[in-house]
Amino acid sequence: MSQPQQVSVTDLDVSQLADVRRQLEEELNHLTNSFAQLKQAQSKFKACIENVAEIKPANKGKTILVPLTNSLYVPGKLSDPDHVIVDVGTGYFVQKTREQAQKHYSAKVAYIQTNLETLEETIGKKRENMGYLVNVMQSKLQQQPAS
Repeated sequence: MSQPQQVSVTDLDVSQLADVRRQLEEELNHLTNSFAQLKQAQSKFKACIENVAEIKPANKGKTILVPLTNSLYVPGKLSDPDHVIVDVGTGYFVQKTREQAQKHYSAKVAYIQTNLETLEETIGKKRENMGYLVNVMQSKLQQQPAS
């Protein structure tokens, strides 16, 4: 299998540059959407940490609202304030102590943070590429009427 041939963007004509620009815009849109989704997930995990921290042994037997979905809550009694049920992904739930749950969610937040930093770097590079591409396109467009 041969490696793809590299071509300098300065060697491309304006229509080819426009195609490359469209492709870069699509990649940037995808990356920024992914960034926003990761930020949202990170916020949810941070909220989980706060929610677990709010559970106090003094609340044993009190009525609380239990989330069934993002928008549906039902009343329930807090029977064991020392343990919580944690969604560990793909429909699996595990009972953990409050401290274990907070560590679990903190690890998730940290993992997402490293992904966000990597993604932010990639987005920055793509934006630099886009700026360079636009400059090349503008200079080619300015040269066209002269020739």
